[in-house]
Amino acid sequence: MKARVEAVLNVGLRIPSIMLLEVLYRWDVSSFFQKIQRSSLNNNPLFQYKYIALYLHYVGYILSLVLLTLPRQHLVQLYLYVLTALLLFAGHQLSRDYVRGELDSGYEGPLYLEPLSMNRFTTALIGQVVVCTLCSCVMQTKQIWLFSAHLLPLVARLCLVPLETIVFINRFAMIFTGLEVLYFIASNLLVPYNLAKTAYRELVQVVEVYGLLALGMSLWNQLVLPVLFMCFWLVLFALQIYTYFSTRDQPPSRERLLFLFLTSIAECCSTPYSLLGLVFTVSFVALGVLTLCKFYLQGYRAFMNDNAVHRGMTEGITLLILAVQTGLIELQVIHRAFLLSIILFVVVASILQSMLEIADPIVLALGASRDKSLWKHFRAVSLCLFLLVFPAYMAYMICQFFKMDFWLLIIISSSILTSLQVLGTLLIYILFMVEEFRKAPVENMDEVIYCVNGTYRLLEFLVAVCVVAYGVSETLFGEWTVMGSTIILVHSYYNVWLRAQLGWQSFLLRRDAVHKIQNMPTASALQLQQHNDICSICFQDMKSAVITPCSHFFHAACLKKWLYVQETCPLCHGQLKNQLQLASSPVAANQNPAEVEQEQGEPQVELDTEEGTQAKNTPPMKTSVLGVATNTSDCQG
Repeated sequence: MKARVEAVLNVGLRIPSIMLLEVLYRWDVSSFFQKIQRSSLNNNPLFQYKYIALYLHYVGYILSLVLLTLPRQHLVQLYLYVLTALLLFAGHQLSRDYVRGELDSGYEGPLYLEPLSMNRFTTALIGQVVVCTLCSCVMQTKQIWLFSAHLLPLVARLCLVPLETIVFINRFAMIFTGLEVLYFIASNLLVPYNLAKTAYRELVQVVEVYGLLALGMSLWNQLVLPVLFMCFWLVLFALQIYTYFSTRDQPPSRERLLFLFLTSIAECCSTPYSLLGLVFTVSFVALGVLTLCKFYLQGYRAFMNDNAVHRGMTEGITLLILAVQTGLIELQVIHRAFLLSIILFVVVASILQSMLEIADPIVLALGASRDKSLWKHFRAVSLCLFLLVFPAYMAYMICQFFKMDFWLLIIISSSILTSLQVLGTLLIYILFMVEEFRKAPVENMDEVIYCVNGTYRLLEFLVAVCVVAYGVSETLFGEWTVMGSTIILVHSYYNVWLRAQLGWQSFLLRRDAVHKIQNMPTASALQLQQHNDICSICFQDMKSAVITPCSHFFHAACLKKWLYVQETCPLCHGQLKNQLQLASSPVAANQNPAEVEQEQGEPQVELDTEEGTQAKNTPPMKTSVLGVATNTSDCQG
């Protein structure tokens, strides 16, 4: 509980410093003084001290940064001092109001003879006692008389001092309290200098030992900047909503609420500080959506093996890049709200893609694991259906309400690609479930899955090519910008060139694997009977098998899947590529196995002993799953 309270204080006490930075950034001092010059306050003394106000403006920036980076214990102490000063001011206000009330009544007799005077005295006395007690508790001192100067007018009234004298006593109490505050400030005047000196010494030591990067990460973690900026933006947004509803008498309509939401967000991202707050808020919202998605699919097991990839920072960085690129801060509120709606569409498309990255392996693993829990299957299928329908609906709404351009085409293409990927995942899931209901493996299942994946990968490639073609045509025949050309180049490299390269490499791997399997001899029924073993890859009985050059038996489909990954034997890890080339050469066809092994650099071991003769006549023994040779021929290999 103590650690949680300290964490809350560490964030909450720093929010006013960012609010002060926000106000100082929005306040244009030059425009302020120009308005004064054009108004009737031209001769105001404030205008004559313009440069002093400018200096105070920069001093406010420095003070805000100091408050932002101040250690938590010193920050708490500073707020306690401020709270004490506010309590003393409240005590002064109570005393002044009491004196004014007595002057208005004009009664100077005993208090117990006048009920109204007695009520005013009792109320003021209770308030002053509460103020003194709170000041003593906040400052952690038992010298309560230090905060009791505002009780002097009450004591004087109790002693039947004339009202004119009570006014002077009240002023004396106020001056005495002010002198106390000045003495306290003077006695602690060197504290900021000592703190700055100590902080500078520690910063130099950290930079010398660990470097600037370690210093930045340490400050990032100590100040909890993401949570701090998110809380700051939420407070700013809540104030904006409260201001709107406090100035309106009638509740807005549904369409007006959407416009209010967008304009309020646009108002709350007009400075770099509020824009950073919006970026971190979007990141945490994306993190919450992705966490909820994982919890919906896996329940509490999702938090046991939490994946650190999906942290929501992708969506926040996307928002920041688009805001900086389009100059979001410099626009008017209406234009900013319109552009922000498009940027939020991009963020939603990115969140949907991240949800698919989470759901895809879970759904496929559920279909292949033969889990009969209907609730798990319902959750997986319902989420996939949502990811199939919602991106398509979002693309349709964008086409209906916005004029098509390159940015909107990127959003629509991303939504279409998400729907295509979900459709491919559902088709593979259905194939797995069909195989489960048949209670027997489907022949060429791997080929069918490859065709399904290849089809929607091809569609993704075609969509990416269309986007690039549209962007190039818009750049050539429309308005050319450096940023737009850069985005087209990046999109062409990552979504067109890399996809084409990966697809072609996958095709070559499959073609080479099929060619290798076709060059291997097929085991006869007698060989399978003598081998009398299961496939070491799938652990199933072998009714048909292929024989590798190193005399190992496997299912053709299983070995083909293995060859997609690497070109070695699953048991002895010999290079099948070199052995197949050597076995298929015309010279090797006329040689016996011993000569072939001698050419490969592996001497043929002759067993001339009686034990060796017996080993030659012994049928091959079963091989272990781990690929450890358990017969004599494997030992020779």
